[in-house]
Amino acid sequence: QVQLVESGGGLVQPGGSLRLSCEASGRIFSMNAMAWYRQAPGKQRELVAAATSGGRTNYADSVKGRFTISRDNAKNTVSLQMNSLKPEDTAVYYCNAPDTVVVGDPKYYNYWGQGTQVTVSS
Repeated sequence: QVQLVESGGGLVQPGGSLRLSCEASGRIFSMNAMAWYRQAPGKQRELVAAATSGGRTNYADSVKGRFTISRDNAKNTVSLQMNSLKPEDTAVYYCNAPDTVVVGDPKYYNYWGQGTQVTVSS
C-alpha cells in the first residue's frame, strides 16, 4: 500500500558529498517518523538519522556534524545530505518509515525502501 523509493547513491571519493532522497507514495494517512539506515557488508543494519514530522532529529554519533536529515511533510519525502564522506560510510542505505498509518486502517505499519548503494573510495 505504501512504497518508499530511494535515489542518489553512487561512488564518491573520500571527503566528497552525496545527497540521498526518499519519496513515499501510496494511501498514506500519516507518517510520523522517517529515517535512514545503512548496512555494510558483514555488519548489522544501523540507524543513521531520523526525523519526526514535528521537526525533531537524531543522528548516529558516527555521522553527527557531517550528515543532515531533512523532510518535506507535504510531499512525504526525506533527504540525507552527506558531507565529508569516509570509506567507513560505504554501505547500502535504506529509507524507513516505521509508524505509517494508511487511509482506512488504524494500525501502524513499518515500511522500507529497496536500498541504494553508497561507496566511498579513491
